[in-house]
Amino acid sequence: MDRKKGILIIVSGFSGSGKGTIMKRLLEEHQEEYALSISATTRAPRPGEVHGREYFFQTEEEFKAMIADQALLEYAQYVGNYYGTPKGYVQEQLSSGRDVILEIEIQGAWKVKEQCPDALLLFVTPPSAEELKKRLIGRGSEEEAVIASRLGRAWQEAQGVEGYDYLVINDDLEECVQNVHSIIQNEHARVSRNLEQIQAIQAGLRCFVKGE
Repeated sequence: MDRKKGILIIVSGFSGSGKGTIMKRLLEEHQEEYALSISATTRAPRPGEVHGREYFFQTEEEFKAMIADQALLEYAQYVGNYYGTPKGYVQEQLSSGRDVILEIEIQGAWKVKEQCPDALLLFVTPPSAEELKKRLIGRGSEEEAVIASRLGRAWQEAQGVEGYDYLVINDDLEECVQNVHSIIQNEHARVSRNLEQIQAIQAGLRCFVKGE
């Protein structure tokens, strides 16, 4: 099938669900097919970070100009800095035929969905709440109060999962990565994404009916 335009894939999930690891593995295994959306931010680059690779680093004035020009799919302010998703980069990658993955929390996902109704929404979760708690504890890097806070946040996020297109259960990592890849590839065959090709076939068949 001729894939003329890529699909915007919005990936959300609980903290500790492994969504970041899944996306990293997906990009490693299918780097020609996928592109990771790069956010713009007003925070200073950390050692080793490169403009256009980890983030598009902007001044506050530049970022506010992007807001005014409606050049962002979504944006938010966090700990004194702005973060947002530039439309231009996403549209450029989609036009080149690559599927763009945007890893973002639920509130941001709804904002992007408003502007891109045909975006594909995936929500990543462990197989159970107990497994989620186990994974958070297993990190060994956070205090009990922080873990409790993350679980409370997960409960809030769980209230919006019904609005997503697919639930991705991360039990076995390799199987999960393959499932996500299959979901995205199958999405390319959806009728609503192939109307031009369908119309071309219909036009061709009309010629036969007319005896031309």
